[in-house]
Amino acid sequence: MVEGVRPSCWLCERPLGRRVQQHHPVPKAKKGRETVPVHPICHRAIHANFTNAQLARIGADRGVLLADEALARFVEWVADKPPDFHAPTRKPR
Repeated sequence: MVEGVRPSCWLCERPLGRRVQQHHPVPKAKKGRETVPVHPICHRAIHANFTNAQLARIGADRGVLLADEALARFVEWVADKPPDFHAPTRKPR
């Protein structure tokens, strides 16, 4: 890490806080090995909106995830929240 530069969340691109989770763009259950750092709330939002089978088909293409209306609204909503912000995550209706 470059000194003074904070790593950012793979999904929302906000700076990461104290709590960081590793997300497998291709789920481990589908033989995914690569991980990317995400906020816990972003990680829950991904899994609330996509099944493992869908994530396996999408792979590491963040743009496809953000094309989903519900996830795009989430990312817009969380954009101005602090790095360690937490709120309950609900599945879309």
